[in-house]
Amino acid sequence: MDFAAASEHPLDPFPSYERMREAAPVFHDEQSGSWHVFRYDDVQRVLSEHERFSSRMRGDDPSEAGHLFSSSLITTDPPRHRQLRSLVTQAFTPKAVDALAPRIAELTDELLEGIAALGTADLIEALAYPLPVIVISELMGIPAEDRERFKQWSDVIVSQTRTGAPTQEHQAANQEMMQYFLNLIEQRRSRPGNDLISSLLAAEIDGQKLGVGELLGFCSLLLVAGNETTTNLIGNAVLCFTELPGTIERLRREPALLPQAIEEVLRFRSPVQSMYRIAVADTTLGGVRIPAGAPLVAWIGSANRDDRQFQRAAEFDIDRDQLRHLAFGHGIHFCLGAPLARLEARTALQAILSRLPGLALAPGADLQRMDSTIVYGLKSLPVSWQAA
Repeated sequence: MDFAAASEHPLDPFPSYERMREAAPVFHDEQSGSWHVFRYDDVQRVLSEHERFSSRMRGDDPSEAGHLFSSSLITTDPPRHRQLRSLVTQAFTPKAVDALAPRIAELTDELLEGIAALGTADLIEALAYPLPVIVISELMGIPAEDRERFKQWSDVIVSQTRTGAPTQEHQAANQEMMQYFLNLIEQRRSRPGNDLISSLLAAEIDGQKLGVGELLGFCSLLLVAGNETTTNLIGNAVLCFTELPGTIERLRREPALLPQAIEEVLRFRSPVQSMYRIAVADTTLGGVRIPAGAPLVAWIGSANRDDRQFQRAAEFDIDRDQLRHLAFGHGIHFCLGAPLARLEARTALQAILSRLPGLALAPGADLQRMDSTIVYGLKSLPVSWQAA
């Protein structure tokens, strides 16, 4: 199976995706029982037609992560999804996100101040990881001393795949995180603060408070979605910019191009590579019959490289416009945190471009992808620049 090559070349799964788009765009993996969808139009359908493709998790998911996310936004269908989403929408409106801009800029400057004079650093460790972790921690009221644990749990969760049984490490991390959030929720019940968890505790839907499972689902989702994907977006952007000669120099000359360049990064190296759905009833996808109850994996990373949708899809091009990428999903589950991710990435990248002149990958850099088929990001990103 050509698709197996994607796991053999984790930094470059895209040729394998291309082969699947041509040879088996809707593919049934008999070993796992899952159906894999690779073309843009089919992936968009799976992500957006919630009446046909449910977001709920299978009841036989054996992992603690299954319990953590079983009542979260990404695993809930309407009408409950609409009710839950309405509770957190206010925290992520463009106005609310813009209000965070000065703090994000301040944090970015503090983090870069620590490395600017060095001339070399791991940009993931120095900036791309701590920035979104601090931002989402502050939004949720997480104490500063707990951020490192926060990140470790997040990494473990995204390294889990749906086809493999959870390891002891996965189970321990999920259990620790669940207990941590349960304790935090109880603290906020007795001592509410000016944070998102306190707001969710006070919220009501049709006169009823959120259940503990729903609160846990929110906390877990905000943890993972709030930092993991933004870390990867920043790292993937620097990788894309350093790979294509002249790109960094041009973005420094024409800073107004940066938002468009970020959208191309989202398409070219999507931080989220795949999403999971279940067929509600017998249906047809790409001319292939999908039985009711079948689990599906929609390959966003493949859809965003589909030549049927994007000209020269395998090329990174910051002049590309009218980008209808699926990096943030599509339909009712479109990523609630997209405005925040874009703001953090734009702020971080503007600062990198202005404060780290001559930025390039460090000679001999050994780039390795995170241990996940769900997200795409680097474990580390060694770079060098002309220190002041």
